[in-house]
Amino acid sequence: MTSSVAPATILRPTLALSVAGARLRPWAVADAASLTTQANDRGVWQNLRDVFPYPYSLADAQGYLRFVSAPDSSDIHLAFEVDGAAVGSISILFQADVHHRSAEIGYWLGRAHWGRGIATAAVQAVSDYAFAYFDICRLYASVCDRNEGSVRVLLKAGYELEGRLRQSITKNGETMDALLFASLKF
Repeated sequence: MTSSVAPATILRPTLALSVAGARLRPWAVADAASLTTQANDRGVWQNLRDVFPYPYSLADAQGYLRFVSAPDSSDIHLAFEVDGAAVGSISILFQADVHHRSAEIGYWLGRAHWGRGIATAAVQAVSDYAFAYFDICRLYASVCDRNEGSVRVLLKAGYELEGRLRQSITKNGETMDALLFASLKF
């Protein structure tokens, strides 16, 4: 089944992961406190876009949960759940116009869960899901060149490095290169 516009159940699936105690699921209002705790970390913030605030407050979490739960959303936004708690986020952002068969994948995970293979399993699961249920042929991610953890996640998940976008990101006053990764549907 492929769809360019999908009902909410397809946009908000629950996906099993290959890591014990971990899964992806729709966000819930009750996740606000856990989201605040996990997101309020400078180490998480330093590799994300400026729209992701730091410090991260309960009001920020509540606003994000309203945004990802909006009935008119056409993107996928899921919570990383580990042992029953929301500990990060993964999204597929569908593109428009001549790029309508491409989508951007983005994710972050709370520091306590780094290095356990959770992000890699999630990127693989969401990528497989997006290719199976939507009329896309390309998923891509752009990461700061200093973000070695995300580079490893993407490579282990089967994404390939397509290029270096020189001096294309400025975060906290530092300008750096971005690395562009992609996975294609064959």
